[in-house]
Amino acid sequence: MYSKLILDYKNQNQLLTVGPNMWCWISNVYPNTHSILLFHELLIFRLEWKGDAGHLNINETYYNLIQCHWHTPSEHTLNGTKFDLELHAVHKSSKGEFAVIGILYKIGSPDPFFSKLLNDIKSSVDKDIDVGVINPREIKFKSRPYYRYVGSLTTPPCTEGVVWTIVKKVRTVSSEQLSALKGAVHHGYEENARPTQELGGRQVWLYGPMENEKPT
Repeated sequence: MYSKLILDYKNQNQLLTVGPNMWCWISNVYPNTHSILLFHELLIFRLEWKGDAGHLNINETYYNLIQCHWHTPSEHTLNGTKFDLELHAVHKSSKGEFAVIGILYKIGSPDPFFSKLLNDIKSSVDKDIDVGVINPREIKFKSRPYYRYVGSLTTPPCTEGVVWTIVKKVRTVSSEQLSALKGAVHHGYEENARPTQELGGRQVWLYGPMENEKPT
């Protein structure tokens, strides 16, 4: 079973807090490339970091950021609502374990991170290009509250045991930015999200801000 889940926060009764070392990003930023990959019958447009782009610390396991890609529409829903776009930031540990951060977007104001990539996205259709140095911090992964569960990758080989983190706050992306991301995929795969699955007995945890910390 793929791990795109229906998240219901109205009935969520488990609110936890996390320590200050939950998120840890190193300062070194290396050049980046765009690449378009074909996974069986699913085209995915992704931004791939060369070298060390930072890491995520979950229960003392360090997962290095390796790439980001997008799905339209979203693969997760909140209270039955599907959104226009979902970003997946894929991290991998030294043991080959995966952790993915998911960020949901709806149509609205332009997203600052996408704005910096817009021209490159438009020019990268059907080819790989080098877009230079981009700091992954600009995606602003550090946001609470968020959901967490253990599932699988949503594209083949659909690896199990993946730690998923879904940011609860829905961000905005402009129509132009969304069209550019769809156009980079095209070939009939502009909408490349797999159908949403039920929880299937999985536990989903909602993590909130620490004491004296404002939500981000």
